[in-house]
Amino acid sequence: MKNGFVYKMSLFIVPNLLVLLTKLWFFTCRVNVHGQENRDKVMDNGGSGIGCFWHYSFLYSFFQNRKEKVVAMVSASKDGEYISRYMQKFGIKTVRGSRNRGGVGALKSMIRAMRKGYSAAIVVDGSKGPALVVQAGCIMLASRSGSPIVPMLWSCDHYLCFRSWDRTAVPKPFSQIEFFYDEPLYVPPKIESDDIEKYRKILEEQLNALYYKAWALQGKTQH
Repeated sequence: MKNGFVYKMSLFIVPNLLVLLTKLWFFTCRVNVHGQENRDKVMDNGGSGIGCFWHYSFLYSFFQNRKEKVVAMVSASKDGEYISRYMQKFGIKTVRGSRNRGGVGALKSMIRAMRKGYSAAIVVDGSKGPALVVQAGCIMLASRSGSPIVPMLWSCDHYLCFRSWDRTAVPKPFSQIEFFYDEPLYVPPKIESDDIEKYRKILEEQLNALYYKAWALQGKTQH
C-alpha cells in the first residue's frame, strides 16, 4: 500500500519537476536550425509527417518540436509512465507500446491519431537498441499512414552523456545546438516485407549520414 502511494506521488512530482527543469535548462541554449525547408514542405498547409530520430537525441528532439501537434509511442514499461506524463505536459499525445509489448496496437493508435491531423514522433532505434540501427516500425507506419518520414537530430558544442546503451545526450545550459531536418523519405503504401527491409536500410543510412554530418560540425565523429 505504501509503495503504491509513493509511486503515485512520484508520477505527479517527477514529470512536473522535469518539465520545469527542462524549460529552465533548454531556454538558455542557442539553436541554429538546418533544413527547415524539409520540415516545412511536409508540415505546412496542414500536412502531417513522421519525425524520426535516434534515441540518444530524444530529450531535446521532443523539446524542439514541442509546438507541433504530435503523437508519440512510449514504452509500455512502468518507467515509461514517467516519460509519457512528462511528454503530455508539453502537449504531446502518447500511445503505449514497444517492439515486444503492445507494438501493433500502438501502431494502430498512432495511425488513428494521424488521420485526425497529428504528426508522429518515432525513436527509430527503439527503447533498448541496438543504437543507430533503425527498427521496422517507422517504415510500417509510413506505409500505412501515407505520411512521409522526416529524419531529424541534433549536435551541440557542450553536452552531458548518460551511461546508457545509447549514451543518451543532453545539451548543457548556454550551449550552441545545431538541429537538422533532412530530406523527407516517402514510403509506398502496402509494401511487402522485402520492401520494408529495403526502406529500413535507406532510412538507417540517411540518418547515420546526417548524424556524422552533424557531429562533424563539432569536430567529432560521434557524440
